[in-house]
Amino acid sequence: MRRARYSKWDGTQTGFEFDAEDLLAELTDDLLYHGDLNAALRRLMQQGFRDRNDERVSGLRDLLEQLKRRRRDELERYDLGGVYEDIADRLRDVVDTEREGIDAFEQQARDSGDQRRQEIADSVAAERRMQLDLLPPDLASMVRELQQYEWTSDDARQAFEELMEELRKEVAQSYFNQMAGAMQNPDPAAMQRTKDMFDALNHMLEQREAGEPIDPSFEEFMERFGDFFPDNPSNLDELLESMAQQMAAMQAMLNSMTPEQRAQLEGLAQQLLEDMDLAWQVSRLSSNLQRAFPGAGWDRRYNFGGQDPLGFAEAAGLMNELGDMDALEQVLRNAQSSPGALAEVDVDRARELLGNDAARSLDQLSALARQLEQAGLIEQKEGRLELTPRGLRKIGDNALADLFSRMAKDKMGRHVADRSGTGHERTYETKPYEFGDPFNLSIERTVRNAIGRAGSGTPVRLIPDDFEVERTESLTRSSTVLMLDLSLSMPMRDNFLAAKKVAMALHALISSQFPRDFLGIVGFSEVARELKPEQLPEVSWDFVYGTNMQHAFVLSRRMLARQTGTKQIIMITDGEPTAHIEANGEPFFSYPPVQATVDATLAEVMRCTRDGIRINTFMLDATSYLKAFVEKLTQMNRGRAFFTTPETLGSFVLVDFIEQKRAMRSGRDRRPA
Repeated sequence: MRRARYSKWDGTQTGFEFDAEDLLAELTDDLLYHGDLNAALRRLMQQGFRDRNDERVSGLRDLLEQLKRRRRDELERYDLGGVYEDIADRLRDVVDTEREGIDAFEQQARDSGDQRRQEIADSVAAERRMQLDLLPPDLASMVRELQQYEWTSDDARQAFEELMEELRKEVAQSYFNQMAGAMQNPDPAAMQRTKDMFDALNHMLEQREAGEPIDPSFEEFMERFGDFFPDNPSNLDELLESMAQQMAAMQAMLNSMTPEQRAQLEGLAQQLLEDMDLAWQVSRLSSNLQRAFPGAGWDRRYNFGGQDPLGFAEAAGLMNELGDMDALEQVLRNAQSSPGALAEVDVDRARELLGNDAARSLDQLSALARQLEQAGLIEQKEGRLELTPRGLRKIGDNALADLFSRMAKDKMGRHVADRSGTGHERTYETKPYEFGDPFNLSIERTVRNAIGRAGSGTPVRLIPDDFEVERTESLTRSSTVLMLDLSLSMPMRDNFLAAKKVAMALHALISSQFPRDFLGIVGFSEVARELKPEQLPEVSWDFVYGTNMQHAFVLSRRMLARQTGTKQIIMITDGEPTAHIEANGEPFFSYPPVQATVDATLAEVMRCTRDGIRINTFMLDATSYLKAFVEKLTQMNRGRAFFTTPETLGSFVLVDFIEQKRAMRSGRDRRPA
């Protein structure tokens, strides 16, 4: 297929009803669940999606199925043997016309009453009937004999010449497509120029194969012979690839025939090319192109099973179409593993093969990764697509928006500061100065008060009653570590996506609304590890058993020891502690849990409690054992426990976090009794 050329996306192109942020929102859940941006994009391209107008954008899977059906319909409709039969029938018609002409020639002699003329006519007629009776059965030999035959009927001769002209054109079209028009001039000088063009083309191919400098250059070749190539190829490879595809399509037609039909058509094509004195050059070109482009589909064959006969030109056109279907199929299959392969698609040709809807879908699919890159949401790194910091923030915002959309609007909203006093954050409001206020003087308001009191003029004299100071907000900093269960039970019980979405949403909430707060993240399964926010989108569950809360508490406590303000741990889990780190530093796992694991975990809970760290636990699919353990934990720590589901987890965590922030800012202690 022809290569597509794309211009830079500037937001004005029509036909794409998804902007980059819509697209990233469509990818969010898949990305968070599987932790692989490239795989999420591939799956979206496989499955398709609906754009903002709710119109279906077909995925690669659907497009491949459409292509398969279209190819099957063509093969089940046509009979390729019709190519041979059509030419044979037309030659038989020519011969029948000639026989009628011979009969008319004899009858005219009889009608003349001239005995000598009648004898000569009978002799000529007998000889020519014998020549026609002895015509060989194969098409090439029949054509060769008829080209040397002395015609009796002008109608037969004209019909034969017209058929030969048509067949030469169709053979040239089949082999060379757009070049065929330039090859139709029977003038000897024009035909010699055609042979010179083929010789120069073959010479360039042979020089390239030998690794020699190409002489003449491609530019010189096109200056001399460019009228043979109305497609105006931009370089030698493009020209040769186009010719290879065309000649391979002709070979595929021959391959798809029965051995007898193939022999007949090959012989006829050879005969017609010999008529144009091009047979040797074309054979040479075919050999050169097969070596230069071995993957052009020279061995393709199709199994036709229909009834509709095809003529030579129709069959050649169908072979081109089937070849383009094969090329499109290969691009689509490559795009299943490498989305960038869709840049190879010729959307206009795809429209001809599959229709407007499929072309629109291909156009949109091919733009997905490019649109995300140009919006600054993803970037290429070492051959892979990765989220940029902006993309990471957007994923978090998407997760946060999704969770907020599930909450009752009257229970959420931006929290407000309801306590003013000493602080360092300006609120851009002022108040009359009172004894004890920080002397953050508002010059503008103070001077205005003095002028309002004493009138205009200089100097402006100030008195204490003129002073206004800027209000400042009293800020309470909090430090949070989110402990995220990454054990295998989380995806097995369909809890993982909800938990990871909470992690992304909490990060987005704190970084946007409470930028002075600290959020650390610890993932835990058989062992625990610290996670950076930029790692979150691609974090996946661990394919191991074990829920090592003890190790996670150790890492969380160390992280919080370096922070200030109110400190808390938010733990999201669906299982009881089944692993801990032993004295030798190795993890120990046992299910059901052993007492040593429980004791080691509770010992870390006690250390957190002594360090003033609140532990709030959100339990998914809590078993009775987990409930009993968490009750013990909360009793020791004076934290809180929430029994929740994947559907309500986000609401619980975010509402609780914001309520805690409100409580801290209003000076109230929300510790449970």
